[in-house]
Amino acid sequence: MDISVIVPLYNEAESLPELAAWIERVMRDNSFSYEVWFIDDGSTDSSWQVIGELSRKNPSIKGVSFRRNYGKSPALNTGFVRAEGDVVITMDADLQDSPDEIPELYRMITQDGYDLVSGWKQKRYDPLSKTIPTKLFNATARKVSGINNLHDFNCGLKAYRNEVVKHIEVYGDMHRYIPYLAKNAGFARIGEKVVKHQARKYGTTKFGLDRFVNGYLDLATLWFTGKFGAKPMHFFGLLGSLMFFIGFIAAAAVGAIKLWNMYHGLQYSLVTDSPYFYIALTTMLLGTQLFLAGFVGELVVRNSPRRNSYEIRSEIRH
Repeated sequence: MDISVIVPLYNEAESLPELAAWIERVMRDNSFSYEVWFIDDGSTDSSWQVIGELSRKNPSIKGVSFRRNYGKSPALNTGFVRAEGDVVITMDADLQDSPDEIPELYRMITQDGYDLVSGWKQKRYDPLSKTIPTKLFNATARKVSGINNLHDFNCGLKAYRNEVVKHIEVYGDMHRYIPYLAKNAGFARIGEKVVKHQARKYGTTKFGLDRFVNGYLDLATLWFTGKFGAKPMHFFGLLGSLMFFIGFIAAAAVGAIKLWNMYHGLQYSLVTDSPYFYIALTTMLLGTQLFLAGFVGELVVRNSPRRNSYEIRSEIRH
């Protein structure tokens, strides 16, 4: 099979027939063999009934319905597990992503050799309250991830080599960072394509401003787990040792100052009368706790069933 199209959705009953017809027309015009997975994320409207009707008319249309709303990432991951096409295309169900982009995305994967191609909605039909935070978010994501050629990490229109979606796990709200997840899994050939952004035709957006706050928190989590997830002692142990050393030197300095004053007959006070002594003691305690956190983290990693799970590109045997 050439292409699997994955469409996560929540209360998009009005747009589904038009989207399905549009995808079918593009596939037919380009002679692609395909499947479409509509992942209904616990919709409360008639979305699931519409998917059922579309599937009866076109066997290439398939669907999964969640019992409740879990979010876009679980919906995408469910589609990734089921995708059988050589190239996997993801797009939103609100008609803001154009299926006419599919042939070129397919070509970039199969002929240009990309592992992942992300869309870039260079011209957007969104208010400034959304576009400005988006630009700041993408700038931060580029800096942290090191994927400097992407302008729009969160664009729903993306193309993947099938191997990529089988080697990444999208959870929580990590759909914003799929290129970063792919890079951490060893798929570094990541490209970008300028795509057309269309104004929403039906319904309203399902995302609020809280996604920007959550997005930065998720990015910090992904950076930390990608850099220190397998070696927590390298972070906690180093930071804890440094804090303990600074606290120890500070406490020693407080004691040394008292001894100097005693030796030279100067006025002195008890070490415990100095606030610096308690600051130093607190720093040493925090350093010890951080070191122990790294040690516990190492024990957890060592007992993980995936501690020796590595992404293998190829293997030669005789």
